Amino acid sequence: MSIVSEFREFISRGNVIDLAVGVIIGASFNSIVKSLVDQVIMPPIGLLTGGVDFSRLKWILRPENPQTEAVEMVAIQYGAFINTVIQFVIVAWAVFVLVKLVNAMRRKEAEKPPEAQPAPSPTEVLLMEIRDQLKAQNGGRSKAPPAP
Repeated sequence: MSIVSEFREFISRGNVIDLAVGVIIGASFNSIVKSLVDQVIMPPIGLLTGGVDFSRLKWILRPENPQTEAVEMVAIQYGAFINTVIQFVIVAWAVFVLVKLVNAMRRKEAEKPPEAQPAPSPTEVLLMEIRDQLKAQNGGRSKAPPAP
């Protein structure tokens, strides 16, 4: 099997395609969550904390020298980390709610009574009667047809 045909077989499997779709949707969902955190959730939290913008919080280890053009500041940006943690919590909550909804739908589907089998057609009833009579004549054991 050539590498190209083996790769084609691998890529055409259903689970690989499902995974690719999940990754693409997840990447798109990331921008939605980032916007939700940065533009909707963080402003009220900043307002409640006295106008603090978490993304700008940092611990400066070495300040910039205003006499040079190069960026020399070294800082631990813990505010950006706080934003990332909040974003993670929001994504985790959204995934939790989604999984909870899917599980509820599956439970509801499992609780449904199984559908009744349709009544056999008259032809099927006649064939079952013939089968039962043949079994009764043979003493309940099936008889193999004669060999040619």
